[in-house]
Amino acid sequence: MSWEPDRLDDQRWLTDGDPSGMLRAVAASAAQVRISHRGAREADLTRVTGEGRPRAIVVAGMGGSGIAGDILDAVCGNGAPLPIVTVRSYQLPGWVGATDLVVAVSCSGKTEETLAVATEAARRGCRVLVLAAANSPLHAIARQTGASFVPVTTGGQPRAAVWALSVPLLVVAADLGVLQVDDGVFEAVAKRLEEIAHRCRPVSESFINPGKTLAMELAETVPMVWGSSRLSAVAAYRWACQLNENGKYPAVWGEIPEVNHNQVVAFDGPLAQRDIFADEAGRSLRLFVLRDTEEHPQVARRREVSVRMAEDRGVPVSQIVAEGAHPLERLATLIGLGDYASTYLALGYGIDPTPVSAITELKARISQ
Repeated sequence: MSWEPDRLDDQRWLTDGDPSGMLRAVAASAAQVRISHRGAREADLTRVTGEGRPRAIVVAGMGGSGIAGDILDAVCGNGAPLPIVTVRSYQLPGWVGATDLVVAVSCSGKTEETLAVATEAARRGCRVLVLAAANSPLHAIARQTGASFVPVTTGGQPRAAVWALSVPLLVVAADLGVLQVDDGVFEAVAKRLEEIAHRCRPVSESFINPGKTLAMELAETVPMVWGSSRLSAVAAYRWACQLNENGKYPAVWGEIPEVNHNQVVAFDGPLAQRDIFADEAGRSLRLFVLRDTEEHPQVARRREVSVRMAEDRGVPVSQIVAEGAHPLERLATLIGLGDYASTYLALGYGIDPTPVSAITELKARISQ
């Protein structure tokens, strides 16, 4: 599979190469925010919120579902009055009990790890909320245990349902007094995502389309994606996962300052060295810095120095700055651009972004 940037401005190629409509799914992000916000408001959540604030919120989910817990934690930030923990496994931590809220998130409602955790949470007497497809195995657990349930109405891949899975969590957190987010914020987020969809639409040419531009910067590199805050680090993780799943492409992610204690050393490694006289271009390192507008002063200093060090060594750097006043807005702008970039990267390589055949094969082998 070779990288051909001209494909990104070939409208027929973009349509034929994306038969399952990943670009359409990304473009529908704003509608997803509005629909899931309305659905969460209409759901009966009194069993979750009526007992007051829990001791902790534990979000159980895998892959594109599990990131909903990271988004909740990042948007709540350091001011959260309780711990917010994401569990990506088959078991709850030993300390989780009846005073805690466990949220089981699965787009399909069939994820075996999440089913195990939801069952365990009910057995321990936890307050449980289930976000999943209607009439799924996870929905059945909710009915059997009396847990609150919010249906996930969007279909397709979980990674294309990030807002359908995250917004209900944020609504619950606001009702519990853990987070300040009102209807106006959700509408502002939807408008931000609409703006990104307009700028990144397929008919917009590469030189003015930020999604296509990022795809061209990502192509033929080993991307190292760093966030400059807790919030933008979640976006960096999302970028890496989307590059993996949409682009079938490797990526490294991290957060400043932690990356300054390990990943920065890669600037002196073999992938940071470019041979301009080589017959064939080899993949080399490129740094992508996702910048938050709210950074610790020392983190901002570390970011500036890290960028200079990369540039001094000939490592290309791309910096993407979050936009918006509310943390959820800023996170949405970074996630939205990454979703488009990873999809365009796949299409530039001639790869259908939707299938995840390796995951399907792994599940089939495990079930044998």
